[in-house]
Amino acid sequence: MASKISGRAVFADEEQKKPAVSYWAKEDMTCPVCRRAFRQEVMHQGGGRTIAGDLTDELHRNYEPSKKYGTVYPLIYEIGCCPNCTAAFFWKDFKDIRDGDSFDRIMQDEKNRIREVQTIFPHYNLHDDRTLYDGAAMYYFALLCYERVDIAYAPTFKRAEISLRLAWLCTEIEKLCPGHNYGYIAQVFYRKALFFYQQTLLNETGRIESIESVSHFGPDTDKNYGYDGVIYLSGLLEFKYGQRENLELRLKKLDESKKAIARIFGLGKSSKAKPGPLLEVARGLYDKMSAELSSSNIFSDDD
Repeated sequence: MASKISGRAVFADEEQKKPAVSYWAKEDMTCPVCRRAFRQEVMHQGGGRTIAGDLTDELHRNYEPSKKYGTVYPLIYEIGCCPNCTAAFFWKDFKDIRDGDSFDRIMQDEKNRIREVQTIFPHYNLHDDRTLYDGAAMYYFALLCYERVDIAYAPTFKRAEISLRLAWLCTEIEKLCPGHNYGYIAQVFYRKALFFYQQTLLNETGRIESIESVSHFGPDTDKNYGYDGVIYLSGLLEFKYGQRENLELRLKKLDESKKAIARIFGLGKSSKAKPGPLLEVARGLYDKMSAELSSSNIFSDDD
């Protein structure tokens, strides 16, 4: 890693020049794994800190930089990471998860978890105001922790959402400091997100792992696109990041995804579909899938 990454100057110096984006909560958070208290960093609301930009086809909200605060990344404040044992969850799960076996598995995996995170984010800081780089490292800690969490807490879906957000955060790191393979790492996390989103649907329909406990499906922080969003993202990620070595298998999966999207949103039919931005991006994906399938002459364009 180049010195400007290893010294964290690219991220830390920018934050020193800007007014506070976050604050430390008055009450400490207690880690359910090691039972030690640590500080909870919370993002300030309002005050022009976030200026909403466009919504991508991945349902990711871009934010415009402001003169006062610069570029703000709301995503990085959604995850907590205990600096004592590196247990990491969505903040709500620090209180909602109550499974001793899960905590034991997470504790036993601590050394491996640290080693895995350090291979990608070797210079993270879990103690001070977080930077984009620190926030991405915390998300990776969380991804590894949810691997050890009981299925009663919908870990597969949470790993899907975390993987997608990690792809976004690594893309931002690549923009700030190009040439350190974070663009490639983003692609790896996109493929992980594809696997976990599709596994979420399989687990739910097969009654293996319920997602009833999930209150916010994201995938970003500004809107909740619900279960429809999970179906859409499963198809979108297959279209954009799915394997291309086996053309027949790719087209088969695209055909299945296209039909699922058409059923949910009423696309390709005369009936009215669900309104809103999700419909717009779903229609665009439906059209792209239809075009690829039609050009292949393998699958019919009929639903």
